[in-house]
Amino acid sequence: MRAADFPVPNVAPLADLTTELTSLLGSPDPELRDELALPTLQTWIRRGVYDHLLAGLGDGIAAGLNNGLGRRDDDSVFRRSRSASVLAACIRRDTAVPLLTGGRVLDWADRLATWLLSERDLRPHAEQKGWVRAISHGADALAAVAGSPHCGRAELSILLDMIGERVTAPARTHWAADEADQLAAATTRLLKRSTLPLDHVELWIATIGDRSYGRRIGHGSPDAVAINTDAFIRAMYLNLALAPDPPAIRANLLLTVVAVLRELHPELLGGQDHSPHRG
Repeated sequence: MRAADFPVPNVAPLADLTTELTSLLGSPDPELRDELALPTLQTWIRRGVYDHLLAGLGDGIAAGLNNGLGRRDDDSVFRRSRSASVLAACIRRDTAVPLLTGGRVLDWADRLATWLLSERDLRPHAEQKGWVRAISHGADALAAVAGSPHCGRAELSILLDMIGERVTAPARTHWAADEADQLAAATTRLLKRSTLPLDHVELWIATIGDRSYGRRIGHGSPDAVAINTDAFIRAMYLNLALAPDPPAIRANLLLTVVAVLRELHPELLGGQDHSPHRG
């Protein structure tokens, strides 16, 4: 399949092929899951193979977000995380070629947000089974949602708050893959819509900094939440500074991000013990 650039085989009906590929999204075999099923479905969606079936396909894929939700350290996470990436492809296809109603896309967005906030299996990798990276797959899906014309100011504001909740949510493990970078990229994609006012976004990033500061003070040394939050704020700085097509509020928002980083690392960056927004 890969060598032939993912053609649609004529050996079986498309529905049967899709059922098999969808099942393989949850395979513990990384070659079947990440080298065959996921890129095949993403490529066929991008090429319009499912244009006449996109709504039904997305609904079926979205059901996979609930597969074993709440469990940790087992194979069920593969189906959840890869379902998010396929759903992202469906949303991006609709953005490129309008095919869906706004209600359908916003329903998927709600289901993605509910899953990502509830996801407890945050492992970056599973031995002999490959990458897990649920946060990264979820962040990619949120970036697709942020780019959808069906999302207006209210939806983008909710999405921004949801990202903040995910960043500061309780965690047992440090992010060890590209989770912080992917979440920052999704946030930057959202901000490029130039819909949310600067003061709203500044308060949002300052609040995330406050939560990280509180975790450091309360625990004596940074815990997983504080470390992950710090990684996200650093990633936000890089995204804002280096994005080729930056948000309109980049210059002012960078000042806020730098102030938060100085506050969190006064010994390195010359900040104060606490900043004006903390009163």
